[in-house]
Amino acid sequence: MGFTESFGMGFFILIVIALVVSSVGFYKYVYFISLGYGFSVAAMGVALFVMYMDVQNIATIAMCVLFLIYGCRLGGYLLIREIKSASYRSTMKKEIKDGKDIKMVAKISIWTSCALLYALQVSPLLFRLMDTENMLANAAFDVVIGAPDPVALIGAVIMALGIILESAADWQKSKQKSVNPNRFCDKGLYKIVRCPNYLGEVLFWTGVFVSGVNIYASAWQWIAAATGYICIVYIMFGGARRLELRQNRNYGEDPEYQAYVKKTPILLPLIPLYSVAKYKWLVG
Repeated sequence: MGFTESFGMGFFILIVIALVVSSVGFYKYVYFISLGYGFSVAAMGVALFVMYMDVQNIATIAMCVLFLIYGCRLGGYLLIREIKSASYRSTMKKEIKDGKDIKMVAKISIWTSCALLYALQVSPLLFRLMDTENMLANAAFDVVIGAPDPVALIGAVIMALGIILESAADWQKSKQKSVNPNRFCDKGLYKIVRCPNYLGEVLFWTGVFVSGVNIYASAWQWIAAATGYICIVYIMFGGARRLELRQNRNYGEDPEYQAYVKKTPILLPLIPLYSVAKYKWLVG
């Protein structure tokens, strides 16, 4: 199966949607990877539901809705935090470039790269809907609509668990910081891993990737789905490293923090990986 057959027009529509939404990054550079990211995923979820409305089943509808919830929750959370939290804005100014010194050519490159990545991340659902549409074209209507694939349902459940975990972690962090803004978070989910919100993100996209493992119809589709998944996992580890470096600066002299980081994995539960600070190749 060739590239065009593997992706179809739907994939390019997803890229266009991501380009339009993430163009907010031209207003503020960090928005390419924050607000542009969250709301692009939400918009692509809506687009997939509309484009393939005639072949939706309970599993694919659930995935479209979960993309919408995920994207709006993430984008809304980031927007509210930036508007209301002066300390967050101050921290981001120190850690992330404001984009003023970045040339337009570089911005366009980042913009298009991000849009492509977002489309790749969502692509497993597109491929499943394309597969369903092909089955429908072959007179398999009753099979397609009546019996959603268990693999897709499993993927949707994992996605939902990821959203719940990420939301709970963000809520717990806000609650702990409201009580003691100068202390690191080590209660609730933060007893399991130091970055439970990033774990939720990884879990969500694991569900997306898993949802399509039985329908990827070509090497191109496997490469697209795997690339999107591997990239977001890499970015989450990079984000964990950035957070670890910041916390080391802020709490490095605190004996309680030192004891905490020595016994609590940074991102993956039950995996004895306690630090990624030395891995300079991680960028997130």
